Amino acid sequence: MKAIATTEFGAPATLVEIPAPEPAEGEILARVASSSINGFDLSVASGRLKGMMEHRFPVVLGKDFAGTVEAEATGHGVDGFAEGDAVFGVVMKRELGEGSFGERVATPAAFAAKVPDGVDAATAGALGLAGTAAHDAVEAVEPQHGEIVLVSGATGGVGVIAVQLLKARGAHVIATASTDDEIAFVREHGADDIVDYRGDLAAAVREKYPRGVDALLHFAGDGAQLAGLLAPGGRLASTLGLSAEQLGRDDLTLAPIMANPSRPRSRSSPMRLPPTSSASRSRGRTTLRTSLGGSPTSPPAPSESSPSESTTDAQPTRLRGLLTGAIGGRILAGSIATAGRANASR
Repeated sequence: MKAIATTEFGAPATLVEIPAPEPAEGEILARVASSSINGFDLSVASGRLKGMMEHRFPVVLGKDFAGTVEAEATGHGVDGFAEGDAVFGVVMKRELGEGSFGERVATPAAFAAKVPDGVDAATAGALGLAGTAAHDAVEAVEPQHGEIVLVSGATGGVGVIAVQLLKARGAHVIATASTDDEIAFVREHGADDIVDYRGDLAAAVREKYPRGVDALLHFAGDGAQLAGLLAPGGRLASTLGLSAEQLGRDDLTLAPIMANPSRPRSRSSPMRLPPTSSASRSRGRTTLRTSLGGSPTSPPAPSESSPSESTTDAQPTRLRGLLTGAIGGRILAGSIATAGRANASR
C-alpha cells in the first residue's frame, strides 16, 4: 500500500510503498478515507521523539483517522465492529510504526468508534485528538450557564471545538483571534467576544470584564499571565504543562490536560492550589473523563465514570459523543488548516 512515512531519524516524510498491516488481536483493519495533522505528527516527522518512543521504521505518520472496516481480529472490544462499518478514531500504540497516513491502518478497536449517521469522513477524521483534548478541558472547568470563559488559542483545532462545547453549555465565550479571517472563524463557531492575542490581551480582557473571568482554557499564550485574569476561585485547564508554581495564586483550580481518546484512568485531579503551591487536593473528579454520556440529540452530560469501567463500554460513547451531542456534527474539517497556521505562529 502507499503511505507517507519517514525511513530514518531526520529523513523527510515521503510517499512509500509498504505492505498493508495485518490486524493483531483486539484490532481492526480500516481503509483510511481521511486523516488530519496534529502537533504530535510534526514531532514524529522532525525526530523530536527519538529516545522517547520506540521507532519501527518506516514510521508511517498520522494519529487521527476515519474510514471503513475491512477486517477485524478477535479479542476484547472487537465484537462491536463488522466489515463495512464506517469508523473513526486514533492510532494508539506503544511504538511508532503504523499510522493513519496510509491507505490502510490496523489499530486497537478500543480507540475507535462507529461514525454517526450524517457525519462525513472529513469531519470525523479531523476530530480524534483535538476533540478529546477540547472535551477534557471543558469538562475539567465545569462551566455553568452564563459564566464567562476565556479560550486562549481559540483559532486552533482544539480551541475551536472547545468554543462550541462551551456554547452548548450556555457559557459566554471570549475567544482569542487577530486577523479578519480568524475573527470570522471563531464568530462562526459561537464566540461571543473577541480579544486580539497580538495586542495587550490582558488589558483588553480587564477593560471589558473588570471583575475577571470565571474560567480559562489555556491552549496558547502565557499561562501565568492569563491566570491573572481569573476571578477569585477561578478554574483553568491547560494542555501546555502549566504548573501550580507558575501561577502565583492559591485560590485557583488547575487541571492539566493530556488527551486520551479512550482508556479509563484516574490521572491527576484538578488541583486547588494550596498556599505552598506544592501539593494538590482532590475535588472529587478526575481531570480526564472517559465518557460524554450524552445522547445524539442532547448536550454532553458530565461523566460519572470511574477507573473500574470497561474500556469498551466507555469509548464508543465518548468518541461518538464528540461528533454528536451538543455540537450536532457541526465541527468543520476546515479547522485543521486554521489550526496549523495558528499553532505554527505561536
